Formats: sequence, C-alpha cells, structure tokens
Amino acid sequence: MTDTVKEPIERLLHNHPFFAGMEEPMLEKLAACATTRTYKAGHRVLKEGACADHFTVLLSGCVAVEVATPEQGVTPLQTLHAGDILGWSWLVAPYRWTFSATAREDTRAVIFDAPCLRRALEADHELAYHLMPRFIGVMSERLHSARLQMLDLYGPPAGARERGLA
Repeated sequence: MTDTVKEPIERLLHNHPFFAGMEEPMLEKLAACATTRTYKAGHRVLKEGACADHFTVLLSGCVAVEVATPEQGVTPLQTLHAGDILGWSWLVAPYRWTFSATAREDTRAVIFDAPCLRRALEADHELAYHLMPRFIGVMSERLHSARLQMLDLYGPPAGARERGLA
C-alpha cells in the first residue's frame, strides 16, 4: 500500500545515512525511481525465490530477514530497523530474492523500482560508482548474518562438546 504522508523522497534520502555524501542530482535520480510504502505487521515483504524487483530503505518499523530450512522451518537471520536497507538481489541476475522478509511491526519504507534504478545506473556511471560500494556493504552484512545463523543451525547441539559428542 502507498503512503498518504507526502514527504519529498529527496529529503528522506538526503537525511538517510546510506545516501550520505551523495550529491543532490544523484539523489534526484534515485528519488525518480522511488515511492513510499507502509507494511502492516505480519506482511511478507520479500519471498525467497520471487522476482527481486525493488530494494527498500526502512524509515520506521522492524523487518525480519528469514530463510527456510527443512529442519528448522523459517529461521530469522537478522532483524532490520529504521535506517537499514533491505534487498540486494535486484543487483544480481537472475534477480531473485535470496532471502524472505516479514514485517514484525508496522513499517514505513522507501521502495526503489529495480528496473528503473538499473537503467539509471547504466546511464550514469558516477551514480553507480557511489551506490555500488554501499550495496556491497549491505551484501556483506547480510551474508555474515547468514553465516552466523548457519553455524548455529548446523553446529553441534548445545552441550555436545561437554558430553564428548563433538
């Protein structure tokens, strides 16, 4: 659902740490691909394997990044809050979500249309130069969280070492 509150997206981006140091013309190009949206608690924001057609900047609320495993079911990898970035799979063909995500509480966000943004990055290499390292940081953080969760899921059961089982 689209927000009824109309704060200019350029101002939201200008005040957001992810976009710090980017010049106004770049923020205008990014804002041209964006809209605001609200999600109710419990709403599935991303579904693993579905088309990655956007990325999200969280303005308020809370979203859990999740992965499904046969043994554990849906397992949270990381909880994101206001200021965090959700979604990097829009950058990597075949553009499918690597993880799922669910709003844990009502959440307000800026949503960036991926095809629009990919066209903007292709047309403006300076914009790409400034944006891509920021996403590499997001990807690194998300993969680190996944790694820690996998160690927890696939490591020896609690107390196994003490009982001589590991």
